[in-house]
Amino acid sequence: MIDVPIHPGIAAHLDDMVGLRRQIHAHPELGYEEEQTSALVAERLARWGYTVHRGLGGTGVVGTLTVGAGGKRLGLRADMDALPMTETTGLPWASRQPGRMHACGHDGHTATLLAAAQVLAASRAFSGTLNLIFQPAEEGLMGAKRMVEEGLFERFPCDAVYAYHNEPGFPAGRFGFLPGPIYSSSDTAVITIEGKGGHGAMPHTTVDPVVVAAHLILALQTLVSREVDPNDMAVVTV
Repeated sequence: MIDVPIHPGIAAHLDDMVGLRRQIHAHPELGYEEEQTSALVAERLARWGYTVHRGLGGTGVVGTLTVGAGGKRLGLRADMDALPMTETTGLPWASRQPGRMHACGHDGHTATLLAAAQVLAASRAFSGTLNLIFQPAEEGLMGAKRMVEEGLFERFPCDAVYAYHNEPGFPAGRFGFLPGPIYSSSDTAVITIEGKGGHGAMPHTTVDPVVVAAHLILALQTLVSREVDPNDMAVVTV
């Protein structure tokens, strides 16, 4: 972990960026529905001098800025979608859309990348091409995969791409790093359990799939404790 002071350029626009994040938070949009958010992102990027490209991945936005003669191409990525949850915080900037909430912090991801975009465009303290990638549909809908399949890196090649995820409870101004994977991903497994029906008073004549499923779930939960090196990170949740 390292402590990082707030960049003076960021600090100068802090109130504006906090307001921007709260605006996005109050108007959450689900995956592939980020019309208002992507329009806001595109407008800000254009205002600061970026060339704006829209439509990759449906509602994705890419802003590009080339400074100097450097040949390196850097990608910075943030996601924009919200979750299908109802917010009950009662905060002044709480979601105004029932059943939709920025509960995973993508409003913060979007706002912080916009903050970086503004400072980088104003200072132009680099030589090369900057590709800012605002991705839709991160929450299980594979928006990144769709952007890549639609030609993201053919149109906007990058020598490296950086992204981050907020961590509630982490002290402000502190960044955490690990070599290799740092977050788990979700996946889908379909398991069919075949049983044999019968009367509840004669369980010995049946093969109860509910009991089989219960044992299967318990067994899956022991995979990490009995199959994974304790020095490695692993999560299995059913």
